[in-house]
Amino acid sequence: MKLSLRGVAKSYPGRRGGTVALCPLDMDAREGEFISLVGPSGCGKSTLLHIVAGLEPATAGTVDLDGERVLGPGVEIGLMFQQQTLFPWLSVRENVRFPLTLARARARAGAGARDQQAARVDSLLRLVGLWDFRDSLPAELSGGMQQRAALARALVGQPEVLLMDEPFGALDAQTREDMQELLLHLIQHHRITTLFVTHDVDEALLLSDRVVVFSERPGQVLASLDVTFARQARSAELKLDEAFLHQKREILALLRGRARTGAQRDRLLFGLTNTPLEGGS
Repeated sequence: MKLSLRGVAKSYPGRRGGTVALCPLDMDAREGEFISLVGPSGCGKSTLLHIVAGLEPATAGTVDLDGERVLGPGVEIGLMFQQQTLFPWLSVRENVRFPLTLARARARAGAGARDQQAARVDSLLRLVGLWDFRDSLPAELSGGMQQRAALARALVGQPEVLLMDEPFGALDAQTREDMQELLLHLIQHHRITTLFVTHDVDEALLLSDRVVVFSERPGQVLASLDVTFARQARSAELKLDEAFLHQKREILALLRGRARTGAQRDRLLFGLTNTPLEGGS
């Protein structure tokens, strides 16, 4: 198994007993598998990505990559956020090259390695369609182009696992579809295991081999559903396919059912059950 999570949980201390963000969960991901994580806001999906990336410690449990414990950030795991984090004073090419510059400084790579890395940067810039903008600053790019640059930067270190936290959420519909197609092409080309957080069930089904559905906080896994469509057959038109709609209804039912349960629990906690609102009938 490429990525293995066992008993991973997260809680934060506080004056009133703290907050449980994630209940203990187990999850596995095969090499090259694309898994989308969907669930209500605040249910711990982003926290889970940070734990897998080694950016935040788990309260309990372990994360293993190829059987080795993940204890901190490394080039083996790439991370891409919803808001691009490009350095505004660096060109597109320099931004994409930045992770390699850091790694090279640590390893003191020779001229041969530097040449290989430069070729890798240029190849990615062509793949994401930014070659003509390689010397531009981020402020000179559209939002979609900035996300292309951020994606190239996440891939330049040749990660074995890619973690993506709602990377296309702020894009318009057409740009989002273009980025989805580009992402699928790149991860298939590089055989990268991907965990992808999204609130868009359509996006999850279009991109994924598997969709993991989370409950409201404290987050726990409600279901792990294999997506049965052939990836090469996917397109915007697939959203009208009956099999697609069936799986979408299944995921929405899980999310809505859990939301209703949470709402009922809150009404009990606050003494609202069977109590009409003031001024109501």
